[in-house]
Amino acid sequence: MFEREEIVPLSDDVFRLLRDFIKDYCGMYFDDNSKYLLEKRLSKRVKSHHLKDFRDYYRLLLYDRRRDEELSFIVDVLTVNETYFFREISQLKTLGEEILPELKNANRESKKIRIWSAGCSTGEEPYTIAMLVLEQGSFLGWDIEIVGSDINQRVLQHARRGMYRKNSFRTTEEHYMEKYFTYENNLYKINNNVRQLVNFSCLNLLDPFKVKFVGEMDVILCRNVLIYFDSEARKKAIRSFYERLSSGGYLLLGHAESLMNISTAFMLKHFKHDMVYQKPPKLAVSMSQDSLMKMVWGNKI
Repeated sequence: MFEREEIVPLSDDVFRLLRDFIKDYCGMYFDDNSKYLLEKRLSKRVKSHHLKDFRDYYRLLLYDRRRDEELSFIVDVLTVNETYFFREISQLKTLGEEILPELKNANRESKKIRIWSAGCSTGEEPYTIAMLVLEQGSFLGWDIEIVGSDINQRVLQHARRGMYRKNSFRTTEEHYMEKYFTYENNLYKINNNVRQLVNFSCLNLLDPFKVKFVGEMDVILCRNVLIYFDSEARKKAIRSFYERLSSGGYLLLGHAESLMNISTAFMLKHFKHDMVYQKPPKLAVSMSQDSLMKMVWGNKI
């Protein structure tokens, strides 16, 4: 018989303190019905530090020199990292068949395209984007950079290894598996021509200082990430995306997500396969950056 794992009790008041602390740190929000989830998943952390209760654990997060390392553990145990190659295919068709050719024409002088996969988990999404770029067959000599970011260090290590099991290919055509992967020891290894287009970095989307270092992007994908954020955190993340996008750049959210009640700064553009958000191209009439930001976001800038 297996012994039942002992759960450290989490009081309502400390639950609210922990919940708000996690929300302020990375945007993930847990409502009152999620108390048992935090209690169950974080009990091991309380016991691993030999603490008396969750109140002491909360003090550790506030004051202990190990707080940054512990926050990484929290993100690891609380985040859901379910993903696979070519997820939400209609949107990816829009990216490959319409947006990339449009960017090729718009950026023909600089010959540079930058795409950000925000919340990339184990790397399937940015590698999918790289395959779509390679399938174009017309970007020879171009500077193509795909940035995959996530707050979870463990999934980023997986992404950098580029080794995947069969369940990561549930909607992937055989053509891509044969062309861009090598089968080794019951795993599919991403080929170097795909890998060299992608850079991975650890990034908290609510850290405005670090987000600025991402630089200007032509396309940002943040799919099935904002559903874990509360309204305030969503607004912060979307504003950061707006600031990082080039004029006329595209924002691709998950099909269950929208900017309703979050932002009116983007246009909704209709393509053949899907609809995506677009940062409006530069205004024909000259306007100061400060005036433009106030028009878009209101006076809270």
